[in-house]
Amino acid sequence: MMRTRRTRNRRTVTAEAAKGTRARTRLGDWEPPSAKRVLDLTLGSALLALTSPLLGAGALALAARRPPGGVLTRSPRIGLDGRVFVLCSLRTRRLRLDLLSRLPHVVRGDLSLVGPEPLPPDDGRNRADDGRNRADPAGTPGSPAARHWRQELKPGLTGLAQVRSRSGMPWDEPALLDQHYAEHHGVGLDLAILASAVHVPLRGAVRGLARRGKAHLSDTDHRLSGYSTAEEVGSVSTD
Repeated sequence: MMRTRRTRNRRTVTAEAAKGTRARTRLGDWEPPSAKRVLDLTLGSALLALTSPLLGAGALALAARRPPGGVLTRSPRIGLDGRVFVLCSLRTRRLRLDLLSRLPHVVRGDLSLVGPEPLPPDDGRNRADDGRNRADPAGTPGSPAARHWRQELKPGLTGLAQVRSRSGMPWDEPALLDQHYAEHHGVGLDLAILASAVHVPLRGAVRGLARRGKAHLSDTDHRLSGYSTAEEVGSVSTD
């Protein structure tokens, strides 16, 4: 009887020790989220909450038109570590609703707020044939173990290529800008790119409104009341 109790106690202690070991292992494997992920989660959630009414109205307007293919576009894209996910966007370009409708992908972790352009799986720019990488220290082009730099980070809702490509400069090629971002990315650069992404469209909108206002103005709008064009012509002829 005593031996049976001792055996049960030993089994209980062993089981509790095993549970504690598994718990410590899980805690040891857990890593805190990076600063970039915290930025994506907090700012992405806030933007999604703010734009949800606008996105809902846009979706209802599209549904009323019954576009072929439905309200959303669905296309496969390559994400972090080469994982394929289906990118969903509203089928419109007005008010950049197509980009804003991708915010759930940011919150879910498929996209980042800032990153390279999300490419389809069959895009040639996904191939790891451009030199040295972490998985292939020898840098053998075309090696099966090669890992493209695009697989090292998540694609973005916007990015350096989208912001700088508007400059029209020959050295601002999207592929080079994306690779530059991959080599130097950080929270500071992300905030600067986000600020530019918001500033450039707003500046363009303000300039457009200013030009429209100037188009409605003429010299006659600033003349004194009672002034006539005939008087101006008569004064010129007498001179």
